[in-house]
Amino acid sequence: MDSRISGFYKLDLKSRQEKIKAASDLSKEDVEAFSEEGLTFDMADNMVENVIGLFQLPVGVALNFIINDVDYLIPMVTEEPSVIAAASNAAKMIRSGGGFNASATEPIMVGQIQVLNAKKNALDIINSKKTGYMEFLRSVDPTLVKFGGGVRDITARYVKDMFIIHVHVNVADAMGANAVNTMCEKLSPKITEDIGGEIILKILSNFAVERTATAKAVVPKEAVGGEKIVERIIKAFELARDDIYRAVTHNKGVMNGVTAVVLATGNDTRAVEAGCHAYAAKDGVYTSLTKWQKNVNGDLEGEITIPVAVGLIGGATRTHPIAKKSIKLLNVKSAKELGMVLACVGLAQNLAAIRALASEGIQQGHMRLHAKNIAIIAGAKPGEIETVAIALVKSSEINVDNAKKILEELR
Repeated sequence: MDSRISGFYKLDLKSRQEKIKAASDLSKEDVEAFSEEGLTFDMADNMVENVIGLFQLPVGVALNFIINDVDYLIPMVTEEPSVIAAASNAAKMIRSGGGFNASATEPIMVGQIQVLNAKKNALDIINSKKTGYMEFLRSVDPTLVKFGGGVRDITARYVKDMFIIHVHVNVADAMGANAVNTMCEKLSPKITEDIGGEIILKILSNFAVERTATAKAVVPKEAVGGEKIVERIIKAFELARDDIYRAVTHNKGVMNGVTAVVLATGNDTRAVEAGCHAYAAKDGVYTSLTKWQKNVNGDLEGEITIPVAVGLIGGATRTHPIAKKSIKLLNVKSAKELGMVLACVGLAQNLAAIRALASEGIQQGHMRLHAKNIAIIAGAKPGEIETVAIALVKSSEINVDNAKKILEELR
């Protein structure tokens, strides 16, 4: 499979679907499901409460990604113009330098048990009984153990006057919330029996610092526009590294890509976003999730590490029809592999944004891709949208008033 599809953005919807079918393992029915099947009212009514309708967003495909020498077609769900094009363009630049190198830790999630008024020697008691606790928890979820997961450690610490127990669980290919929460709840009676006190919370933490993915890339200086642009990109990164006002927007750009893939695969966008932003502040100061520097050849080197609390089993990943097809298109075989894809998309998205900022500015490309939306806002009908958008771009005045003028002349 080759994720490079020349002229893909110029094709109509049907032709794009044909190209994706030819470039992937998707069947004709799988591809058609993206535009015809979707979520039904009955499915939605069983997924969440008080359903009154459906809310849909576009599904696009990011191209040109090669990760650890494997090509990927990456489904992204987003309402924002330029995100998918930017990711694809940055992936093309990175591809010219050999593509992404990615790795991931084991999928360890942490559950917390909060105890008030524990015995003074609670820490010693927990440490002495840890082996027994872990043996008990393996019996709580034998299916997880069967698939290579299960409890890996139990630790404890004090947070002011509270005693907090951490249950560290390898959740295999699940996101892990249900498994970890169940273990914490089952273990709690044994905890109070041994250390006394009152237990308040028994819940997973979304600060997934033990479940991270890292992506690295070398981008030839020619691919980004030369040595001067490399220098400007590094300066743009340094501002994000050292200034919270820039860091927040810088990381929002990273999450444009990450969240779009998380959403496409039916995973929990809020969990991943909360974890990533907390990870950016893990050393006490909120800073950039990415790092950029120049190597000895003058080329650009980038790196990102993010927590990736995502899974391939459970929740919407198995119930939402488009999420299932997206995972099939992505063709990942494990939650770890999905995490690596997320890190690569985040790095690509960041490269695209800071390169644009360091050269022509973000608005030029963004507004060009936004022209169709402007045309729709101005009242253009389906047969008029493309014509109005092209005229807007040519005029360099991409706004509603100009779109209305163009539309008037067209009619």
